[in-house]
This record gives sequence, C-alpha cells and structure tokens, in this order.
Amino acid sequence: MKLIDWKAITEGLLFAAGDEGLTLKQIAAVLEIKISTAMDIVNELKTDYQKKQRGIHLIEIAGTFQLTTKKEHAGFLKRLVESPSNTSLSQAALETLAIIAYRQPITRTEVEEIRGVKTERPIHTLTAKALIKEVGRAEGTGRAILYGTTKEFLEYFGLKTIEELPPLPEKLEDEYVQEEADLFFERFQDTFDESN
Repeated sequence: MKLIDWKAITEGLLFAAGDEGLTLKQIAAVLEIKISTAMDIVNELKTDYQKKQRGIHLIEIAGTFQLTTKKEHAGFLKRLVESPSNTSLSQAALETLAIIAYRQPITRTEVEEIRGVKTERPIHTLTAKALIKEVGRAEGTGRAILYGTTKEFLEYFGLKTIEELPPLPEKLEDEYVQEEADLFFERFQDTFDESN
C-alpha cells in the first residue's frame, strides 16, 4: 500500500477518534505497522496541513494526536455554534437526547453503552443548542461528566417538568441494550413529532 494511502487512512482514523485522539501506539496497532512508521505518517500529515490552506491541523497533546480547527478561525466557529438555527436534530442527536432525558443524570459512556456508538458529536450539538448541560460529576475514577436536560429542553417540547415524558414500560430492564435504545428513540420521536 502506498504511503499516501496510509496517510488517508490515518487521517480518517484521527477524524473518527474525535477529541479523544489517538496515540502512535494505537495508530500503529490499527495499521499493523511499526511505531516509527506511524510517526513518519503523522509527521507527513502535519506537514501537509501546514503547507496547504486547510481549516484543520494536527496537534499533539500529552502523546495523543488529534485533528482540531485553527485558532484563527475561532470567531467563525463561534458564530456557527451560537447562530439561531431552525434545523432539526439528526437521528443520532435525538436518540442521545432521549436517553439523557429518561436516564439523567447520565455519563457519555453510559449513553454510548445504550446506543452502541460514540456520542461525542451529538452531545456537542445538544449542548450547543442548550437542550442538555453538565449537571455534575460521577463518583469514581475519572469523575466523568454527568448530563441532564435543560429548561430550554422543557420549553422546546412543551413540558412543565421532566416527569411529563411518556413512561417507559418496566420490561425495559430485561431487554437487550439495542432494543432499549430503539424504544428510547421511538418514544422520544413520538413526543418530538407531537411538539412540531
């Protein structure tokens, strides 16, 4: 495989890893190459981003590499996040919001266990739209952030309190995680449709 292919694959891996980034060891393991070769690929990617007029660049923080936006573009990104938007939420964001609404306070890891996929972007979107917020920290190692819904969430869905959400059947506890996620989404989608 050509080096350009390794760079493209590495770029895709870094994109998929998001804010968590990847270490050289992780990149090397996934690509099944030597760590020194992974370092060469990462350095070439860095050089590519520096040479070309790109909106992202590759940084290293504490031995972890991640793709980030450029600081000089921060003003535009802030406008994007803060701009009032009538755009609807993606299915991923709706599923994430439903899980948080019914299970709050809940950590991102717990949401991901229910959904079976990463929820970094949906959580960022929901936070930016002020539908969820940090409500504390979990006990134990790492003290993960706990998420809960906001006053804006209640207003958006026409609820006085969170208790007005449709109840979930008790049999949920005995079903598989995927079925649980599907039910969360189905119930929440019904509420979402009724509010629009």
